[in-house]
Amino acid sequence: MRQPMRQLADVAACRSGDKGNILDLSLMAPNATVYAVLQQHVTADAVRHHLAPWAAGPVTRYELPRLHALKFVVEAALDGGAARSGRADNLGKTLGAALLRLEIPWPPSSSPSSPSSPSEGPDTGPPPDDEGGSHA
Repeated sequence: MRQPMRQLADVAACRSGDKGNILDLSLMAPNATVYAVLQQHVTADAVRHHLAPWAAGPVTRYELPRLHALKFVVEAALDGGAARSGRADNLGKTLGAALLRLEIPWPPSSSPSSPSSPSEGPDTGPPPDDEGGSHA
């Protein structure tokens, strides 16, 4: 039986930025279970291959396990940078959205209906007030 595939957009968030001809992508998982799947399947080679139509340089991956995040630095990715590029908006933010379209194998034990679903990540509400009141 073939393992199901999921788009990163279904299970993670991405922030992106650019400086000159370098692209910075941060892929964030909502919990440790999803992070483990991303860590296994979203490699520097997978990102380089997925972004190959736009990025010509090497890709370096940094792991940030306490944040459940992977950071990718992609060189020669922006056709010379914003000021030099003839591209119509294929800069950092657009390539961050492109990364979220990457499909990866998704283990059945991490299906959206299981307790390890991305929607069941840590509580993201406001921190409790020290004195029990509300801030004005």
